[in-house]
Amino acid sequence: MPSANPANIPTYELYAIRYASRDASRSEHFIGGDPHDGPMPMDYFIWLAKSDNHIAVIDTGFTSEMAEKRNRDFIQCPVLTMAKFGVSANQVDDVILTHLHYDHSGNFDRFPNAQFHLQEQELQFATGRYMRYPQLQHAFEIDDVCGIVRLNYEQKVTFYNGDDQLSAGLHLHCTGGHSAGLQFVSVHTKRGWVVLASDASHYYEHMESYRPFTIAFHVGEMMESFDKLKKTAPSLSHIIPGHDPRVMEKYPTVEGQDGLMVRLDESPKE
Repeated sequence: MPSANPANIPTYELYAIRYASRDASRSEHFIGGDPHDGPMPMDYFIWLAKSDNHIAVIDTGFTSEMAEKRNRDFIQCPVLTMAKFGVSANQVDDVILTHLHYDHSGNFDRFPNAQFHLQEQELQFATGRYMRYPQLQHAFEIDDVCGIVRLNYEQKVTFYNGDDQLSAGLHLHCTGGHSAGLQFVSVHTKRGWVVLASDASHYYEHMESYRPFTIAFHVGEMMESFDKLKKTAPSLSHIIPGHDPRVMEKYPTVEGQDGLMVRLDESPKE
């Protein structure tokens, strides 16, 4: 768990921005299926962390064109949602990419002044030998991956090899399982350290039941990711899964942003 000592640690406002969804069933979300199959819709998010002198975006979502290609229900461009909230893409200082799957690394070109932050192993995975296999390459979009390579050539990507910190109030936690170089993020807020699991746990139920999601590079590491999330967070109520619609129900809505944006630095309603 990050240090509980708040001295000199910036406090961030923290928001989940919902930009797309899709209908799905339980059998699609658990390795081995589910004996009680039924509806289990999926939401897609990016996250915004904002302090007095620092703005960071965690993951960048996908475009309306990608939604059409992959048969997703596009709600609103997350960059537009941020702009309506008063944060333009030009103001973003840093972009943390938890991994390079299509739903987390699109729109990368919309943040011209940001430095990007990524586990080095993730780019190696996305450009390496395993991408010859369609089952593993399916979750990536080659244009997004090539875009990150180009950003690196422009000195706009900082790579990490393990746990690290972007700032005193933004910590990076390397894990594996879902993708080879997956990382999750802990953010210092007024309610303590909130852990953005991203795809270390797609739904609350994954980390609660230890039944992993169907897209997995290493199942054992995916299980260990659940342990690391719980070790990092002050409590289970401080962990935010990456795709669970319950997040929109559990946290207070930002005024004027119904169905689009909730505050994660506030305590959950339950």
